[in-house]
Order: sequence, then structure tokens, then C-alpha cells
Amino acid sequence: MKILVIGAGAWGTALAVSAARHTDHQVVLWARDAAQASAMEHTRENARYLPGIPLPAVLQVASSAPTDLPAIARDANLVMVATPVAGLRAILALLADVATPLAWLCKGFERMDGRVPGAAISPMPHEVQREVAPRLLAGAFSGPSFAQEVGRGQPTALVAASRHRQVRSCLVAAFHGPTMRVYENHDIIGVEVGGAVKNVLAIATGLADGLDLGLNARAALITRGLSEMSRLGLALGARSETFMGLSGMGDLVLTATGDLSRNRRVGMLLAQGKTTAEAVQSLGHVAEGVYTAHAVLERARGLGVEMPIAECVVALLDGQLKPADAVALLMERAPRDELAP
Repeated sequence: MKILVIGAGAWGTALAVSAARHTDHQVVLWARDAAQASAMEHTRENARYLPGIPLPAVLQVASSAPTDLPAIARDANLVMVATPVAGLRAILALLADVATPLAWLCKGFERMDGRVPGAAISPMPHEVQREVAPRLLAGAFSGPSFAQEVGRGQPTALVAASRHRQVRSCLVAAFHGPTMRVYENHDIIGVEVGGAVKNVLAIATGLADGLDLGLNARAALITRGLSEMSRLGLALGARSETFMGLSGMGDLVLTATGDLSRNRRVGMLLAQGKTTAEAVQSLGHVAEGVYTAHAVLERARGLGVEMPIAECVVALLDGQLKPADAVALLMERAPRDELAP
């Protein structure tokens, strides 16, 4: 199988490495930055985004003008788009007429800043695809996964989500193997909601850990956060079972508790008194929860869905709440039935 991975960040590189370990695959990792691609080819390592993980000899690193991507994609059997949510629209527009099955790796909702009037409010990736490239056979590849562990070949389970059986089958054929299990799921709405909201909730759990509030507080945030995620997902048309699976509970637990989580790290830095800009700058990587928190909340408000934890995260990111005040605001909420919608 010929696989093209567009985007040489940590996750794109890790997935390209994982696919290249299959002896019957030909994998090309495309980087926008020609200098980065040249350095990776020479050192056989992505020193900036995934240091310490050697690139398999069969993995080809390439760079070209973005306008060359359609031709490269047509020669592949599967295209993986490893850009952040903010960059997805442009790549999908370039590939709109490509018949090759495609999947994106980003997790989030697109910010509505500067959106065209009449377009969807804070769209999910599959809604962006429907707007700019409706003929694509496309889906999402998601689930609980840190790039470093995938790059090292440690056991991981992911979800191939698409309404198209061909896309799901291609993802299974490309990545299922001794160290990676791939499960199919046609509920792309639920998978994308889980992937987006868990990043926002991880900022909240990072804040709690940074304030040393204890394990009880962390468990409460994760559990109530899962409830928020489910409410939004069901309002958007997702299946409830999806949120008990890998892309819901699984990804939330990993991102909210794992030391490799960039979104959790943002929350911990906010607890130390850092501004959002200072926290993001210190990471050196994209933290999707920072970008997507406002979009998630906009979508929830438009549907009349209550998301108090997400509300507090947005207020924190905007500097409207201090960390201790956010905790007090959540704790002072009126009692309610745990199972209330």
C-alpha cells in the first residue's frame, strides 16, 4: 500500500513511522518546510518534533509546493492529513478532486473567526470537508495516543471513523498490526466530538493538578467532563456508545492524566500564573485545546447545551478568571441530579 502523510509534526511523523514498519507499505512523509525535510532525510530523525525516534530506512521524506499535493495524492492508496485543525480547510480544498481515500488526524472544531456568512458555526473537521471537498472519500483517525509512544512502537488502539466503508478498511489495512489495534466506527460525529472536547477538559484537569487539588478533584473533572462531552455529542447527532469507547472515555483519560499531554501542561502552566500566550509559547508545539475551546463553547451555546467546565476553561484562557476563582465557580454551582440531561 502507498501511503502519503501530509504534515511532519510529531503525530504525522509518528504515524508515518508506524506505517513504514509494515514491510508491504511504501510511505511518504510530506513536509511543507523544505529545510526540515532535508534535515530529516539526512539525520533520519525529526529532531524538532519527535526527537529520539529513528525514521525507518524505507520511509521517504519529501517536500514540494503545496500545489503539487493533488498529483502526489493521486499516486497513493491512502492520504493522511496531519495538520492542525486550523490548517485542514486549505489542504482539503487542494485535494477536493482527488479520489484517493483520505483521513485527518486533527482533533478539534474550527474557529469561526472570519467565517463566510451562512457557513456552519464552529464546524467539525467532517463539516469542513463537506463544505470544501464534498466528493472526497474521507474520515477521521482518532483515539488515545501520544506520538512518542506510537513512534516507539508501544501498544496503542485507535479508531477509524468514516461513513465510507472503503476509508475505514484502508485505515485498518494501513495501520493495524502487532503494536496497533484499529477499530472501525461509522459514528464520525461522536469520534470528532470526543477528540475535540477532551483537549479542552485536559486543560481543566491540568489546572487542578497544578493547583494540587488532589486526585478526588481530578476524578470529578474527568467524570463530569465526560458528561459534558456526551451532552454536546448527542445534541449534534452522535451515538452515546461512542463516548464510552476509545475516542471518548479512552482519549479523555489519557489526555487528562498523561504527563505527555500538551493540553494538560497548558492547564498546569496557567495554575503557575502564566498567561495563555506564555503557556503556549513554552510548549513549542500546538495545543489544540487552546485553539478549539472557544469553538466548542460557541457550538454548545448555539445548541443550548450546558458545558460549565468548558465555560471556565475559556474564561481562564481569555484571562477573565484566575485559576482559584475558576475552581470556586465550579464548586459553588447549585446541586443537581447526576443523570439530568
